[in-house]
Amino acid sequence: MLGIFTAIILMVAIFVGIKNNDRLEQEIATRKTEEASLAVSQKRLADTEVVLKALPIEIVGINEQFAVKTEEETSLKESTEELKEEIGSKTRQIATNKVKLDDISEKTAAIGDIQQLASKMKAMRIELEELDQSINGNEAELANLTQENTVTQAEADLRKEELDIQSKGSSLPSLNTRIRNIYPTWGFVTLSDGNNAGVTAASTLDVVRDGNVIAKLLVTAVETRSSSASIIPDSIVEDVTLMVGDRVVASSKDNMKAASN
Repeated sequence: MLGIFTAIILMVAIFVGIKNNDRLEQEIATRKTEEASLAVSQKRLADTEVVLKALPIEIVGINEQFAVKTEEETSLKESTEELKEEIGSKTRQIATNKVKLDDISEKTAAIGDIQQLASKMKAMRIELEELDQSINGNEAELANLTQENTVTQAEADLRKEELDIQSKGSSLPSLNTRIRNIYPTWGFVTLSDGNNAGVTAASTLDVVRDGNVIAKLLVTAVETRSSSASIIPDSIVEDVTLMVGDRVVASSKDNMKAASN
């Protein structure tokens, strides 16, 4: 009887040992997976930092284009003023010639002289019309340049504003994406958008459902059209479960902090 009892205890001990060994192997595999995920996230974060460093160079290029457009606009304005002065001079000369023609018409019957003066006036009128056409063309080109400068400046201002927000560790206020996948075991999710929608690494995001914030996320990795984020502990509203398709936006607190800075 004692031998049977001893054998049972030995079998239980072997069974428990096998279970513990399986659990240990599972925990080791999980640890390796998490370490691999961390390495990928660190590489993605480094890539994002490279992109952020390149943004100021992009803004400098836009500012240079704006400066060139401004210089062209100034040159066209100067050219237009010169043409207007030339038109004024031609107009005054035509008026003077008309006075001379009227005077000659009254004092002389020399038809040949009058015809010669009239021919000169006709040529000057043609020249004046050509100058008017040239001014109209310059003014149209000036208007186009002014419009291009306005658009370029607006784009530069928007890009600078977005860069300022992201440099302060916040995602763009315009962000509006969705949860693509949920990994509750590891406590993180993947999103349907990344850099393309304004997701910024290490920023805080709100999960919104029916107009209410039900959880908060911390962005851990960002790619061009996807990103991943950890679920912030204790941020999920009680009795609520995150679902694929839940809407995700930039945290309102992050936006207020970026604005105040």
